[in-house]
Parts: sequence; structure tokens; C-alpha cells
Amino acid sequence: MWFAGIDWADKHHDGVVLDAMGQRLSTRRYPHSAEGLASLTIDWRGLGASPEEVVCVVEMRQGLLIVALLIVALLEAGLWVAPVNPKTVDRTRPASGAKSDPLDALLLARAGRSNWPDLRRLQPDSPLLAQLKALTRDQASLIRQQTRLVNHLTAGLKAYYPVALALVDKLTRPVAQALLSAFPTLEEARAASEEEVQQVLRTARCPASAHKAARFCAILRRAQLAASPALARAKARYALALVAQLALIHQQLLEYDRAIGKLFHQPADRALFASLPGAGRRLAPRLFAEWGEDRSRFSSATQLQALAGTAPVVAPSGASGPVRQRTGGVKPF
Repeated sequence: MWFAGIDWADKHHDGVVLDAMGQRLSTRRYPHSAEGLASLTIDWRGLGASPEEVVCVVEMRQGLLIVALLIVALLEAGLWVAPVNPKTVDRTRPASGAKSDPLDALLLARAGRSNWPDLRRLQPDSPLLAQLKALTRDQASLIRQQTRLVNHLTAGLKAYYPVALALVDKLTRPVAQALLSAFPTLEEARAASEEEVQQVLRTARCPASAHKAARFCAILRRAQLAASPALARAKARYALALVAQLALIHQQLLEYDRAIGKLFHQPADRALFASLPGAGRRLAPRLFAEWGEDRSRFSSATQLQALAGTAPVVAPSGASGPVRQRTGGVKPF
């Protein structure tokens, strides 16, 4: 067996190869390009009689395109890929704290050689699962962006137009965005007639638009906190910019829902995840994508909890046995 450690970076990857006795056979830097990755796989495929005799140890981090492209190249070459936690190298670093890319690659190769029986071989996802996983993770990223925009808009409205927050239920809804777009300041909202408000609500397909328009105008007729006209005009411009972004993200999330739903209806065992309590149109596909199609991947419920970040970490020492929350795991899970 040969053990190859890879320290990846934006522009290059450092590789170190050890034999079964721990002797260093190769230390080389490969550029992050099609030619560089091809050279890397050719060099390592030629080490043994079979590509599977070369164990490639690489740190895995979610969402990094560089790592994904590197892993794809290694898997397509038929090499044995072993993903490890990014903390693996830190725990084996010399006491001096010395650090360099070739040294990290060497430490990864040594970790692969010493932990060989415990390494887990990375199995590539099917095209359907890979696409579904990318879509669900990207959608989760869009939802986080939506939440940040809502927080900014809420803070802005509190500063100059607090009554707007009492007039709408959720700022992510098209009705709320339509009202803020039509009446971005308290002055403009009070100047609007009940028929104009009703028309905005009707255009946004709000049910009971007449009743809600009357309620809208009744609230506005009361005494309300208001900023100065100059500040209100300035803050309204920022609010309109945030509303436009929220409207775009809302539309894109609907497109993601349609694309994910179309893919999620194809797996035969989708019903297992759709039947879980609380697993709706977004959580069920996400659970399936992160769990994967290989039902033998997890040998116990604890291993799955560790993936999700819900397994407690117990650290007994002497008479004490503290328990802390796990910070690792797949965040979108």
C-alpha cells in the first residue's frame, strides 16, 4: 500500500507519498488546473499495480469548489480516497507549531498510514444525489441570505417606520413587500386612500383585501412614531433596495423548490424521509441528500447524530463526566 497526503490550496496542491514502511517516496507540488490534476493522478496511479493500492488522505470541507474538483479527479482516476477531519493535522503537528504546506501533506500521509484500518473510503454520490445535495445546500444558503436581509429591513423600519411592522405578518411574504414598495414611508401610507391600499393588496393576491385595507388605514390614522421627513426619505431608499432583494430571493426559492421537488420524487425510498414528522417539502429532500443512498453508511444512530451535530460529546475525567454540545456536523442538516 502507498499513502498519499494532499494539502490543498487555491492555486496549488502539495502531495507527499509514503510507502508501507513510512519511507517518503515523493514530494511534489501540483498546480490547481486541469493539467496539474491530470499530472497528479498519473503520478499516483503509476505507484502500484492497481490505483486502489494508493490511499489518498485529504481534508474535507463542505461547500468548497476546490476540494470538490480535486476529489472528483481522484475518484475518476480510481484512487482510494479517504476524507479526514480538518483537525487531523492540527492534532499531530510538532510541539514547535511549525507549519507549511508540504509538512501538512506529510502529516496527512502519516495519519493515513497509522490509522489505515479506521479510514473510511469515500464513495461517490450518484448524479441524482449529487445534484440534489448541491441544490438543497445552495437553497439553505439562500435562506440564510434572506434571513440577513429581513433582519436589516426590520432594523431599518424600526428606525423610521415602526408601524409598518405592525401592518404586515412576515417581511418574506409578497404582500408585505408589495405594501412596502407602494408605501415606503409613513407619510406616503397616510396619503393613500383605502381603495389604493386595497388595490395593492388585491394585486399581491391577498385574501380579504377589503377588510385588511380598512384595518391598514385605521391603524395609520392613529398617532404613530415617525422619523423626520429627511431621514425617512433616506431610510426608505435603503428599505426599497432590501425589499427588491427579498422579492428576488423569494422567487428564486420557489424555483429551487420546484427543481428539488422534481428530483426528490425520483428515488424509490423517498417515502421514508417524507413520512418523518416535521419533514416538509424542504427538510425531507435535505435529509435524503445528506443521508445518502448507501444505507450501510451508518452502523448506528449515534453515527448519524454525529453527522447532524446532535450527538452529545462526553469527556469523562476522574470523578467528573462533563457533556458538551457537538459543534461539528453538516450545518444544513
